[in-house]
Amino acid sequence: MSRSVNIAIIIGNLTKDPEMRYTPGGHAVTSFTVATNRNWVSEGQEKEDVEFHNVVAWNKLAELCSQLLSKGKKVYIHGRLQTHNWDDANGLKKYRTEIIAEDMVILDPRKDKDTSEGTSAKDIQSDVVSSSDNLKEEQINAEEIPF
Repeated sequence: MSRSVNIAIIIGNLTKDPEMRYTPGGHAVTSFTVATNRNWVSEGQEKEDVEFHNVVAWNKLAELCSQLLSKGKKVYIHGRLQTHNWDDANGLKKYRTEIIAEDMVILDPRKDKDTSEGTSAKDIQSDVVSSSDNLKEEQINAEEIPF
């Protein structure tokens, strides 16, 4: 058996409010985009690059992301990469790579506390371990995704 690793970890800010939908099978799915910045110096000038990451959360984690996240929030996302491909109307192959979230931590301080510690999905609802736990019983068909 060969081993492989598929882990994605990002810290960044939401570019817009999350969008939650339900699959025909009744599974909650929330999508949102997180922007990350990279800074460096080139020829004495400071440079910055922004990368936009598509994130998808499922089931209980999807519901929590939809309820707790909003545009501008700083968030930690831990998950795995997944790439979908399809042919567009002109027959051209298209690709979309997403981070399938398995855990989320809000890094903005809570309004009711003066602390720099974040709030994780696990802190909010103790029975949320990860979105992948919810998928073990039943596999989600990519064609069920409503976006």
